[in-house]
Amino acid sequence: MTKIISWNVNGIRACYQKGFLNWLALERPHILALQETKAHTDQLPQDLLDLPDYHVWYAEGVKRGYSGVALFSHKNLPKPEIEIGLGIKKFDDEARTIIAEYPDYFFINGYFPNGQRDLGRVPFKLEYSEEVIKLALSIEENTGKPVIITGDFNTAHKAIDLANPKSNTKTTGFLPIEREWMDTMIERGFVDTFRHHHPDEEGHYTWWTYRNNCRERNIGWRIDYFFVSESMLENVSDAFIMPEVLGSDHCPIGITL
Repeated sequence: MTKIISWNVNGIRACYQKGFLNWLALERPHILALQETKAHTDQLPQDLLDLPDYHVWYAEGVKRGYSGVALFSHKNLPKPEIEIGLGIKKFDDEARTIIAEYPDYFFINGYFPNGQRDLGRVPFKLEYSEEVIKLALSIEENTGKPVIITGDFNTAHKAIDLANPKSNTKTTGFLPIEREWMDTMIERGFVDTFRHHHPDEEGHYTWWTYRNNCRERNIGWRIDYFFVSESMLENVSDAFIMPEVLGSDHCPIGITL
């Protein structure tokens, strides 16, 4: 069994101060994908860089304290081949992507852009999203290996995926054009693992604003996902959300292979 977890930590240094390494030692995922690390490696404590049980990679953007992703791969697994970035400067300058090749599959950790309140970055978000899917489809075609795509997608797909859908139809993260892109992702052969295992369950969210005690009241959004190639679906025995884990405005999510 392989346990894979993804978590938008909203600042790895802040999460570290809130017990991140204790959580990691207890949970012991085989693969851990982090988003919004908001740090360069020269800003990190040494024990976030030299983890005895893990190979660790950080993607660093041009702007310090912004964006960023990381990948921890347990040393019990074969060490993956790593590619940092999509090879597209405007996205890679923001350190949004790490691609790992394992013997049986590829793994893409992505921090999908936020469209912003004025919707000014929605086109940038959709372009990045499309490039990730084009890459995944190309990998499948050229290698024959399935692909796992995880991360903070910054979009709630269906009305069931957020507490207040009616009042958010003009808000980025629930715009029709953003949701339609997720429809096309599924049409192109990728499966939302959580909805596959929990098709009609309500009240499952992965992000809550810090305002108005929304987490305590469970007024949230499910915007973090594990998508897998259809050919890999039979290998996914479980998909789960961990709302009890604090340390960020997002909670971790996971799958078991």
